[in-house]
Order: sequence, then C-alpha cells, then structure tokens
Amino acid sequence: MTAAAMRSISETTTGGNPGRGSLKGPLRSLRTYVGLFPFFIYSGIFLAIPTLQVVILAFRNQDGAWTLENLKESVTGVYLLSFQQSILLSAISAITAAIFGFLAAYAITVSNIGVLRRLIQTVSGVFANTGGVPLAFFFIASIGTYGLLTTTLKKMGVDIYGGGWTLFTFSGLVLVYLYFQIPLMIIVILPAIDGLRLEWREAAGSLGASKWQFWRYVAIPLLAPAFTGALLLLFANSFAAYATASALTSGTIPLVPLQIGSLVSGNVIADKANLGYALGFGMVVVIGFVMTGYALLQRKTAKWLNN
Repeated sequence: MTAAAMRSISETTTGGNPGRGSLKGPLRSLRTYVGLFPFFIYSGIFLAIPTLQVVILAFRNQDGAWTLENLKESVTGVYLLSFQQSILLSAISAITAAIFGFLAAYAITVSNIGVLRRLIQTVSGVFANTGGVPLAFFFIASIGTYGLLTTTLKKMGVDIYGGGWTLFTFSGLVLVYLYFQIPLMIIVILPAIDGLRLEWREAAGSLGASKWQFWRYVAIPLLAPAFTGALLLLFANSFAAYATASALTSGTIPLVPLQIGSLVSGNVIADKANLGYALGFGMVVVIGFVMTGYALLQRKTAKWLNN
C-alpha cells in the first residue's frame, strides 16, 4: 500500500485531524466543554449552593426541625400583600418599558444611522446596569422634594408636587425602574427587529399587502415570541430589584425583597429569618417560571433569526 493511500485512510478515520483519532467519544466531549468549567464552578458556588440553602432553610424552623409553617405564613397578611405589590410593580414597569423600548429600538433600526445606533446601544448598556443606591440618589437629587429640577420648575411656576404626587410612592418607584428597564428592552429586542428582512417587506408589498397587513400577518407573529420573552425578562429584572426600592422608599412600600431583607437581618422581628428564606423560596419559584418561559421563547426566536 502506498504512503498516499495510508495517509488517506488516516485522514478518513480521524476526520482530517490526526490528533483526534485517539480520543474516545466522552473524552472528546470533555475537551469540547472544558472551557465552560470555570462558569460551572462560579455558578455552583454563587448561585446553585445559595439557592439550595434558601430552599432547605425555608422548610426549617429556628430549632432546625422540618416545617411548613414558614411557607404558610409567607402567603398571608402583609407578606401576601408584598407579593401582590411586587408582581404589580414588575408588571407595570415591564409592560411600560417593553412598549417604549420597542418603539425606540424600531426607530433606531429604521433610521439606519450607524453612529446613532452605536451611541444608543452603548448608553443603553450603561443605563441598564445602573441601579441601587446611586440610582435612587440621582432621582432624589433631580426630582426629589428639593431636587434641582423640582426647584427650577417651581421657580418657573410648575410644581410637580402640587397634585399630591411624590417620588417616594408606588408610581415614583415605577418611574425610577423605567430608567434601567427601557434600555434593557432596547438591547434585548434590537436583534429581533434586525431579523425582519427587507426582502420580506418587499415581497409582501409586491403581493399587494399594505403596511398594516405586513405587520399583522408577518412582523407581529415573528416578533411576538421575542417581545414576550423580553417582557418576561423585564418582569424578572424588576421583581428581583432590592437596593433601589430600599433606598428610595425606606420600606414604606411592601415589596418581597424588602421584606426578606428585614427578616433575614433581624431588624423588625426576631427569630423570623427562616420566614425570610420562605419568601426567598417564593421568589425563586416566581423567577423560575418566568425565566423558563423566557428561555423557551428565546429558543423559538433564535430559530427564525438563524434561518
């Protein structure tokens, strides 16, 4: 047998890569995913283990015995109200941000101005990751009771607090949440809007379809999974926010994260830390359902974006 034939057989059996012929199937898979090991370790230490601990402690009392009393108490009285208020706050901020964020993202896409697109994407990336105490301070310093913008408008004869509205109420908290929710929506929905190819619009127009018919029968069905998935992501992002609400309202609005912070730290009720873990378990369940739906919708969106 010639050397060329031997080389041909070797390349056939090793897939054109001589170094791979000796690797077994499992070993080859291990080599493929070895780069993800640091991520798995990080996720296990800072996500999986703490979540498992919250779940276990939610079913234990202060003496360490197994019980369901924590879960029962977590869905009664002020704690049930906290879940209702958190869900309402998350839903309102998510829906509002989804609408305005989608309109902004669509305007960026149709404008076809590269510099503007890159600028807004960069700014959105910064704003979407701005939160906590600094964000609360920004709003208090600008439109708080004695904020810079508030006093300036008051000198001009416009009193934004004249009708009884304040920044430190439920609606004020929604306004603050929109600061990072709208930019997040822009970042998430832009790839889906970019996936609406010009050829589809031209094909619909050549067949006699109006702009409304194109959106009704083509664009909306295609964008619905991406839009709904982004809406769920915004809901989860708002539902889990803690520091901004704590700094802005000082706990005057009953929200689940604030209740958990008070119970776990022991500032309000002694020996109620496990009730805080039960509330945390409830949040894990809600976020789990929401993010599962988001993942499924993202998978559906990715199919037509890649086609």
